[in-house]
Amino acid sequence: MSRHRWLILGIWLATVLGAVGVISHTQFLATLSEFFPRSPSVQQTVLNEQLRKGPLSRNILAGIEGGTAAVRTKISEHMVQDLRGDDHFEIVSNGNSGTHEKVYHYLFTHRYLLSPTTRPELFTVTGLREAIGKMLNVLATPGGEAVEALFPEDPTGTMMHIAKEMSGMPQPMPHHGVWTSPSGDTALLLLQTRFSGSDTEAQQQAINRVREAFARAKASAGRPGENAHLVLTGVGVISVAARNTIVHAAEFMSLISGTMIVILLLLVYRSAVALLFGLIPVISGIMVGIAAVSLGFGRVYDITLGFGTALIGEAVDYSIYFLVQSGQTSAGAEQWARKYWPTVRLGVATSMIGFASLLFSNLPGLSQLGLYAIAGLLTASVVTRFVLPELLPGNFRGPDLNRLGRFLLGAARGVASARWVVLLFVVLASGILILHRHHLWNHELSALSPVPKTEQSLYARLRNDMGIPESGYLLVVSGSTLDAALQAAEEAGPLLQRLQREGVIGGFQTPVNFLPSVATQLKRKSAIPPEDVLTARLTEAVHGLPVTAALFSPFVREVERERGLRPLTRAALPAGVRELVESMVVRQGNGWRVLLPVAAPPSGRIDRETVQSALLRHPMDKAMFIDVSNATNTLYSGYMDNAIQWSLAGVVGIVLLLWVVFRSIFRVLRILLPLVASVLTVAAGFIALGVELNMMNLIGLMLIVAVGSNYALFFDRGARTDEESAARTLVSLVIANMATVMGFGPLAFSGVPVLQAIGATVAPGVVLALWFSASLTDREMLVGGKTRVIGDGSVP
Repeated sequence: MSRHRWLILGIWLATVLGAVGVISHTQFLATLSEFFPRSPSVQQTVLNEQLRKGPLSRNILAGIEGGTAAVRTKISEHMVQDLRGDDHFEIVSNGNSGTHEKVYHYLFTHRYLLSPTTRPELFTVTGLREAIGKMLNVLATPGGEAVEALFPEDPTGTMMHIAKEMSGMPQPMPHHGVWTSPSGDTALLLLQTRFSGSDTEAQQQAINRVREAFARAKASAGRPGENAHLVLTGVGVISVAARNTIVHAAEFMSLISGTMIVILLLLVYRSAVALLFGLIPVISGIMVGIAAVSLGFGRVYDITLGFGTALIGEAVDYSIYFLVQSGQTSAGAEQWARKYWPTVRLGVATSMIGFASLLFSNLPGLSQLGLYAIAGLLTASVVTRFVLPELLPGNFRGPDLNRLGRFLLGAARGVASARWVVLLFVVLASGILILHRHHLWNHELSALSPVPKTEQSLYARLRNDMGIPESGYLLVVSGSTLDAALQAAEEAGPLLQRLQREGVIGGFQTPVNFLPSVATQLKRKSAIPPEDVLTARLTEAVHGLPVTAALFSPFVREVERERGLRPLTRAALPAGVRELVESMVVRQGNGWRVLLPVAAPPSGRIDRETVQSALLRHPMDKAMFIDVSNATNTLYSGYMDNAIQWSLAGVVGIVLLLWVVFRSIFRVLRILLPLVASVLTVAAGFIALGVELNMMNLIGLMLIVAVGSNYALFFDRGARTDEESAARTLVSLVIANMATVMGFGPLAFSGVPVLQAIGATVAPGVVLALWFSASLTDREMLVGGKTRVIGDGSVP
């Protein structure tokens, strides 16, 4: 024990307690926003806002299945009454409570403000005569009796024109007074939360409220409601399910891994005290890592925390090196610090450089992960070096591992005699990667989706039943105010209509059908003549027709009423209309955006270049056409490229560090070759199995370098020490390797793509790194048991 024992222990305890204090005031966020970039392009900003806060991201689609139609209707009505007063929701609708009547009433009573046919020429004598004549022809056709009741109030057919415009818009079917699926076996509800779709904690609370409301409604239905069940979907619902799937799988796999590692260490140490000492660096690293992220970012993301804890599992290696290589004696601690610590220190430095590349990622989540890993690994290594020796009792003794060490030393000699196998692996792996160089990386975000196909199918089914368009394509227009954005949407209308006529697009939706700009409404109002003028023109227009002007007195009164109306506003929209408008209108900072969903033609795809070319020719500012699927994958591809570039920068940093330390190209290459061979072999293995690499595989490859660098460095220094020390080193490396495999291996069987990718990459990768490092070591250490000692074994 050093004379500074109590100072060292005091600093350690103060650091850990300080970290605990920071953690106690840390904000932990259950959100997916850490996977959105910090400095995206304008198009990425629009896409990110829709993924995080857009109306579609806040929609919860609910379906009531089972039981009779009457039971489903009763439960639906009960849920709506229950949830409409809940502060979690902005919109709760099931098509009842007069929703359709309200929509129709709104359209009919504002038809001249809403219809583009409202122009001065419509109210001229000629215009009125032609319009009435057309309506008379309609009345004479089969089915004309359907509009007969409207004729006195709407002889111009304006409502028919609005209905025609709306006919192409999908909408849920009413049945028994509530929205019902086309098959009739599911009652539908649409709920919109007040919270961002990426705020999974708030979304979870809203989902719980819906389920509780269903339980109460089902109970109120009595015995007939026993067979009814609730299905929920939507972007927020899927985000919550994805987060829960990842977190629960990570927790369960961590429990399995932790249990396996504890059993392994107990078998090796044969001492609960040694096990406790071995876990102290890891726990200290986790505490300081969380505190560092909290201080650096002001918050800690829960998913980042889960990934970070997996990465910091490397810290358990340091205590294994110390306890095994020192012989688990207090006397051996000083010798370990002199002979082995320089190598461990250099391994820590290489790991920190590798993880430092994550700090510069444009993904906040990866930046947090980088800081977490760096702070945690540095703390764990420092605690191993300075704190553990002070904690070991003077009479502490561990098991004798010399026999195991001699066996492993003999095995290592055999491995070193077949180093040509490593070179063969490198050649084959390089050939595979070169052959598939254009298809190494998966640039589609769906590769990481933890959402089961059944959930994706449910979302697609209920979305179609509700008439909510799939956000495959969007034309986005902007304005400094909502009214300016609506004017931009009006300007886009003729262009989209032309593209629809040409077959470039299959159709589109626009909120201006329900809420035109104020300027357009005023222009339409100005086209309506005063009551006396309209009456005179109407009298002249019906001359010679089989109708009298008196028949249309309701029409005259209605037109005069609309002429006196104030312009329609967003706040005054009734239920049913408001949901439609809100789904296409979004506040963005100090401005507004209108999202115009564009349907694909029968071919299923829209030629983006044709649309972009049309936009350039059309006199319209601030319009963007977004292929959502392509843009999402492009966004993810950009993240991948960014992460790959910084990972390569980290590798360059490691090379420079090794060169500065050793000043020998040969030694640097010998240390790097097993790491490169391991990374190439694992990557080629995925490609050979037909699996393209994703971002989580990239993080896994970085972990192979971080963990494997310790192996390569220890084998490099093994040629500069005695056989007994070499044997203990081999034992420590094998145990550390087994612990790492146990830590990451179970993730490969988690069933969650993001976790599987890391586990399936790291587990075999670290095994290869150990094997390849042993194969490429200096044979003077291994052949015939002869050794040579250079200096005291310190680096270099």
